[in-house]
Amino acid sequence: MQDRLRQGIDFFNSGTYFEAHESWEDLWRDTPGKARLFYQGLVQVAVGLHHISGGNARGGRRVLLRGLRNLGMYPDAYAGIDNRRLQRDLEPLLAKDARPVAVRIHTPGTG
Repeated sequence: MQDRLRQGIDFFNSGTYFEAHESWEDLWRDTPGKARLFYQGLVQVAVGLHHISGGNARGGRRVLLRGLRNLGMYPDAYAGIDNRRLQRDLEPLLAKDARPVAVRIHTPGTG
């Protein structure tokens, strides 16, 4: 499980959001209990950023908003991810005139 999470983070941080989504989708589907919605939120965020970076800003913002709602149900740090910082970095992308920007997932030791 941790390998798929780490692999998805690596894809996400390199800007390959579709591949991050693919890594996390299996993790989300295979995870029971409390962590399930967190992983779903990561999938949704990756899909949203994939759409935004491909020029579908409206659709990307819709999916991104759903992902942020899911992530918002979890503590500031969860599953080794700085969840609060991720949410904070993504929120500006919800603006109608937002330009695609690189967003990174920060984990312990990545600052």
